Amino acid sequence: MITIIDFGGGNLRSVQKSIEYVGFQAEITNDAETVRKATHLVFPGNGAFGDCMAGMAKYGLISAVDEVIKKGNPFLGICIGMQSLFEKSYEFGVHSGLSYIEGVVKRFPDELISKGMKIPHTGWNSVHFKENHPVFRGIKQDSYFYFVHSYYGECKKEENILGTTNYGVDFVSAVTYENITGVQFHPEKSQQAGLKLLENFCNL
Repeated sequence: MITIIDFGGGNLRSVQKSIEYVGFQAEITNDAETVRKATHLVFPGNGAFGDCMAGMAKYGLISAVDEVIKKGNPFLGICIGMQSLFEKSYEFGVHSGLSYIEGVVKRFPDELISKGMKIPHTGWNSVHFKENHPVFRGIKQDSYFYFVHSYYGECKKEENILGTTNYGVDFVSAVTYENITGVQFHPEKSQQAGLKLLENFCNL
């Protein structure tokens, strides 16, 4: 069973439907004990970083997620779920994250607006990724995925960078650490490439 974490954010049902479309069962839950039993754990959602972490704490999900990760079970963070993996975020203040990835989450520079670019970064953009990673197996290099975000993660260690994208600046659009994968884009909104990524994850 693929378990999808519900911290109180949105966009969970579309992730569930996409996973079911590629042939797997998926449950949505905010119950910590159910999360602890997950074979594969998906942390999707949208919204502000601080609200995300507050929801995780409210339902006792932080320790549950840690237990699943330490067991070596596959974990996929999507959008805010990826950002939560970092040490802290500067979105509407300073908020602590789960700290699996060394680095911080920061806002796109305002100078992009003066160049005629919009924040949030919304729409299709290419991802250049490490081809030997199993979640990108069978996906064409520099494939396009769908993004909606104003903040992005900045890794301290090169080894944690799985994919990069350019939107006025080069930014990290996918991360990796042991059994953890995080993607800034929304695979559930990214048509065939996104569905293939979800299928690859579920097959880990």
